[in-house]
Amino acid sequence: MPTVNQLGNIQYALLALVGSLFIANGWTSYYLVGSRVYSVAAIGVIISFLLYSKSFIQPIGQVSQQLNSFALAIAGAARIFAMMDEPTEVDEGYVELCNAKEGPDGNPIECSERTGRWAWKHPHHDGSPTTYRWLQGEVTFDHVDFSYIPGKTVLHDITLYAKPGQKVAFVGPTGAGKTTITNLINRFYDIEDGKVRYDGININKIKKKDLRHSLGIVLQDTRLFTGTIKENIRFGNPDATDEQVVAAAKLANADYFIQHLPQGYDTVLTNAGASLSQGQRQLLAIARAAVADPPVMILDEATSSIDSRTEALVQEGMDHLMKGRTVFVIAHRLSTVQNADVIMVIDAGRIIERGSHEELLAKKGKYYQLYTGNAIAEAE
Repeated sequence: MPTVNQLGNIQYALLALVGSLFIANGWTSYYLVGSRVYSVAAIGVIISFLLYSKSFIQPIGQVSQQLNSFALAIAGAARIFAMMDEPTEVDEGYVELCNAKEGPDGNPIECSERTGRWAWKHPHHDGSPTTYRWLQGEVTFDHVDFSYIPGKTVLHDITLYAKPGQKVAFVGPTGAGKTTITNLINRFYDIEDGKVRYDGININKIKKKDLRHSLGIVLQDTRLFTGTIKENIRFGNPDATDEQVVAAAKLANADYFIQHLPQGYDTVLTNAGASLSQGQRQLLAIARAAVADPPVMILDEATSSIDSRTEALVQEGMDHLMKGRTVFVIAHRLSTVQNADVIMVIDAGRIIERGSHEELLAKKGKYYQLYTGNAIAEAE
């Protein structure tokens, strides 16, 4: 449509220019009708022709606009039908989460009431009795390869071990594969080769719903819905009491700004929380993860949208949140991962360095370059 409209404007300008030349030179137009010749003043012909030109180009512009809308509709329909044609996600897992209490021997015993403690219920196909194992948050990658498209491997021989309560940080350039690794933990994608184990259980054996229920994820892009702040936080755990919601907000250092809102925790958010700053929305996302109280947390650039002052408050709250949990942190700000138990440097889908902050600085390798911004010669 813009092209058609501009051509119409050019045509109008050319007709006006040529018509003005006719008028300036006193030229007239002659029409032969039957056996008689009529002389018509050029100015009237030009004005009429300009009006007809506008009338002619207008419906063409409308048609072109409709063609644009039609093309957009076809593209949108293609996406919708492509999603409808996607095969249903297959879940062959059979290990489930269950409420449990501690038995006389310290092992979990399944119970119907909510105890706040969870265990893996592992039935066996060979007829052996069902076994139970406490949900602890131990994650192991054993020589894992992965590719989005067959033949184009993006993760190569990833091997790592995260003990319960450990904080593991992934750093590296954009596109290195940091987020892909965490997406494999919750089975957003299935691996190509190797094993991923959760509390010693191959994650392929765990039902996806139960696996994802045991994980807490805080992403860079926060999603809030229309409702009160209390309801948005409780989304992480629908059974949470008001006291637990407030405790989670305090843990994430979100309680201070919430108390200063007009209705406090009953303040209604609209338009995805547009009335809050990006940092405040991020604090609510962290509080939402805190109220879920999962044994494993995945923080993907969780503090990237927060200023330095707020980051210090959030970091303090997250340190409390991460106690006793296995935590995977993805960060471009290396200041947020200095206290990690182990830092893994990812580059081109491979773990090229691993160690604590001090150990990696002493190596003066890739991490040193990322931290200091200095390129070290290979000879050094």
